[in-house]
Amino acid sequence: MTVVWADMAKTDGDMKRDVEKVLEDVRESLALHGGDIELLGVDPETGTVTVRLLGTCVGCPMADMTIATIVEETLREQVPGVRKVVNGRA
Repeated sequence: MTVVWADMAKTDGDMKRDVEKVLEDVRESLALHGGDIELLGVDPETGTVTVRLLGTCVGCPMADMTIATIVEETLREQVPGVRKVVNGRA
C-alpha cells in the first residue's frame, strides 16, 4: 500500500494532484472493462472527492459499488484527508 502524502498541511492543489495520481491506477482497472473515471473536484474541508464514471461504467448497475468499494477505499487508504467519494453523474 502506497501513501501518497502524510502531511495534512498540504495545499488544496497538492491534495487534488495526489488524488489524480491515485486515480491513474484506478483508471487502468476500469479501462480493462471499457470504462474510465474523471475527477470533478476535491473539497479538502470536508474530505469529499467528486468523480464521474465514463465509458461502459455509465449506466452500469455496479457503478455505485465501484465508486464505494474501489475508488473510495483506494483513495482513503492512499490520500490522507479523503473521507468520502461521491458520484457526480452527468
